[in-house]
Amino acid sequence: MKYVEIIADAKSVDTLAALAEQVKAFDFRPGVVGSDGMQQSRMLVRDEQVQRVLDGLQSVLGAQPTARILVLSVETALPKPDENEKGRKDSASIARESLYDDIAKGARLDFNYLVLVMLSTIVAAIGLVENDVAVVIGAMVIAPLLGPNLALSLGTALGDRVLMRKAVLTLVAGILLAVGLSLLFGMLWPAAFDSDELLSRTHADLGAIALSLASGAAATLSLTTGLSGVMVGVMVAVALLPPAVTLGMMLGNGHPELALGAGLLLAINIVCVNLSSKIVFFLKGVRPRTWLEKEKAKQAMMLYVVGWVVTLAILLVVIYLRNL
Repeated sequence: MKYVEIIADAKSVDTLAALAEQVKAFDFRPGVVGSDGMQQSRMLVRDEQVQRVLDGLQSVLGAQPTARILVLSVETALPKPDENEKGRKDSASIARESLYDDIAKGARLDFNYLVLVMLSTIVAAIGLVENDVAVVIGAMVIAPLLGPNLALSLGTALGDRVLMRKAVLTLVAGILLAVGLSLLFGMLWPAAFDSDELLSRTHADLGAIALSLASGAAATLSLTTGLSGVMVGVMVAVALLPPAVTLGMMLGNGHPELALGAGLLLAINIVCVNLSSKIVFFLKGVRPRTWLEKEKAKQAMMLYVVGWVVTLAILLVVIYLRNL
């Protein structure tokens, strides 16, 4: 459950009460009217009704620049609500605004992001060369490449071009940094690059496509339902960081054919993660609030989904030709 706190003009209290009744809120409590004519009210609602409440509040309070809406988590409520109440949705969901705040952080191109990319690249490079699975997993845990991919998908779902541009810039910067450091590593490392962990990232097949599609869908589903995404983040990192590091090291070590295979695997994984996450956002109903924004988001979604599908088809043709 969530407590939605509203600070608005006291004249809006009847409208707020009607909205609370419409969404079948557990409780609605108008507060004391302040000297400035503003009134604080609280509404206790189920998690799956939060988005509906926020959309309704933004519609009725849009003309009040001083109005404020806050969503507060409820850790415990007694007596417990009836879990078998008729008409209640079984699946939990996260409000669009909360989801946006969480995912948009992954599109920030700042010092911390670049340092994390550098550290994860160094750890992954050592783990791949030494054929140490545990070290590679450590690199997956700290790799931040999942963030911009999910931000790009969410930006497309909402038609937010600013978020999409930030996500693309952050993703490209992260990949270029990882490949650049790995290239330098490949030029300087004296040992042979023939470990199983390394060579396995130079081959792309249908299994890699299935893994990436499943990983992207699982990551997005975990975020939209409020479940822990730690393990899912590791799954997606498996598909993104190691191929990027392998690409750079093979280029630096003078193996362009193997580098091409790693680059193909990286491209396939990026395409599949974005495609599957976009589909999950659509199925979970993550859309803008207003009609105009929905139309823009619909156009962006169609354009980008078609683009990813065409790109994936081209990559499949390349895989087929390489395997002849």
